[in-house]
Amino acid sequence: MTLTGLCLVVTDPVTSYEAVAEAAVKASVGYLQLRMKRAPRADILATARRLRALTRGTATCFIVNDDPALAAEAEADGVHLGQDDMPLPQARAAFPTLRLFGLSTHSYAQMEAAKALAPDYTGVGPLYATPTKAIPDPTLGPDEAGRIIRAAPWPTIAIGGIDETRLPAVAAAGATAFAVVRAVCQAPAPYDAIRRLQDRWAALH
Repeated sequence: MTLTGLCLVVTDPVTSYEAVAEAAVKASVGYLQLRMKRAPRADILATARRLRALTRGTATCFIVNDDPALAAEAEADGVHLGQDDMPLPQARAAFPTLRLFGLSTHSYAQMEAAKALAPDYTGVGPLYATPTKAIPDPTLGPDEAGRIIRAAPWPTIAIGGIDETRLPAVAAAGATAFAVVRAVCQAPAPYDAIRRLQDRWAALH
């Protein structure tokens, strides 16, 4: 799994989940996470299976949000867990076919607590205000996010309100990987949006 540069969380795309996944594969995005918060489970599973088919055998690692049972059923590479989801050690024990277990962290204290759980990676955020969550977590800002990123003993993904204009601040905070949602999902041409982000990030390094 490549946890550097652009990571993509797919939520309510204006095109389709499949179109975004195809664009991610074409652009060799290393990390693609499916997040369908309010959809029926059957719809999430059906979408996950289609995205698994598109990403299988490619450089794009496929992750399902929140639900390790569904992730395993869809034969995903892993699951990304929130602070209120199934505890990570329990998920790892119950679903051994999943090889990657990520965890959201929203504070330095949560990152410290995660050390006992040994996640494969953590999300750090939100860096900026974002409307993608019904009950948003407090905004960290790039400085505090950078403090958490630098102290984490595993790979991290900076997330939350990140777009092309904010990439310089994200890079300056020390992030080696960043995730976007709206910057790609709200774009009518997702491949072009992905390439702009990748090119901008590359220019900063």
